[in-house]
Amino acid sequence: MFDAVADRYDLLNDVLSLGQCRYWRGVVARIVGTGPDDLVLDIAAGTGTSSRAFAASGARCVASDFSLGMLSVGAARQAGPSPPGVSRDGHTGGLVRFVAGDALALPFADRSFDVVTISFGLRNLADPQAGLAEMLRVIRPRGRLVVCEFSHLPARSLDRAYQQYLATVLPAIAGRLSGNAEAYAYLAESIRDWPSQADLAEVIRSAGWTLVRWRNLSLGVVAVHVGRRAA
Repeated sequence: MFDAVADRYDLLNDVLSLGQCRYWRGVVARIVGTGPDDLVLDIAAGTGTSSRAFAASGARCVASDFSLGMLSVGAARQAGPSPPGVSRDGHTGGLVRFVAGDALALPFADRSFDVVTISFGLRNLADPQAGLAEMLRVIRPRGRLVVCEFSHLPARSLDRAYQQYLATVLPAIAGRLSGNAEAYAYLAESIRDWPSQADLAEVIRSAGWTLVRWRNLSLGVVAVHVGRRAA
């Protein structure tokens, strides 16, 4: 499904979010707060747009995704004379390294990364709690988790209106722009069934993360959850 929309994925995100995705990405980059010595794992990285934002600070960033189509588009956009290709063996090139991988069985050693982040991908996992536990495995002691995900508006009336927009208007617009309305109908369904901010925080804690808290963006359309691995 994601392979089918890879070429226009970032454009569609801009259009369908009315440009808000750039604001969300900027907030996540500030919360991640990477520095030159950090090694960041960006899971469900898609075309690597968020990964490039992390690498802009000088951090080393691994962009990992299950969709080879998304990774191929991202690798082709990588700046520099010799852009890296998609690799299952971890071939490196540039500040962003593209690696195909399953978030439920990450192809990385224990305690490898300083920061693990996932934006708009956690709800796509077959078992989000298992994915969060796998992220805990590859993070170093006192390392940070940052999860950016669609969420629910605190006011029920507004949330109902938002869900109606997702179920009807969004797939119609996306279908005309991408030719794949089904992919965006799935988006609406997955957001509707996603837990509230407080419930997701509890799922993250249950996976072993500590100091879990969250921040709403755009009235709760999106929430950013953060946590840490204990020493």
